Amino acid sequence: MSSHHIVKEKQEPALFIEELGNFNEELLGQLLEWSPTLLVNAENYDKILSLGLKVDVLVNGTQTETQENTKVIQGPVDALMVAINYLYEEKYPAVNVITRKFDLEKYAGFEDKINIVVFTEMAKHYPIKSGFSVWKPAGSEFLIHGNRYLEVTNLMQDEDEIFKVVNDGFVEFTFSGQPIFISEPI
Repeated sequence: MSSHHIVKEKQEPALFIEELGNFNEELLGQLLEWSPTLLVNAENYDKILSLGLKVDVLVNGTQTETQENTKVIQGPVDALMVAINYLYEEKYPAVNVITRKFDLEKYAGFEDKINIVVFTEMAKHYPIKSGFSVWKPAGSEFLIHGNRYLEVTNLMQDEDEIFKVVNDGFVEFTFSGQPIFISEPI
């Protein structure tokens, strides 16, 4: 029995590949499973083409030869800002970003514009608002970015500043102010 799904445009998060590095191919396949709009930083364009992927938007590219129907967008700032601004203007509700290193300062400020999840080789990083809760098995780990006072339930901090889930169940984060980023291993 096969199942066919119709995906409306912009229903799935777009995927922006800023830096692919040694990203897990299986996870890449999962992120591409529903054929999201694929944006690629020009520095990774040839590598993405070598994987046989169809690039929808090339960011800050100067390539004279591109795949058919690939849109090229340019901006005066780094590729991440150009890509996020493009997605925001095109009314995309969400984006997954693949990069080698998570730099909080690069992503802070976008959380009000678009739902963003940043994937690196070892973790996924995403903003949460106060009151965020999620069910996790005991032993699951979180890293909380920024030195903000917050209250957590069902979490214990270890000496490496990693928060571990104490018991199977919901974890909740409560704090004041702007959203904060958390990370969890993948």
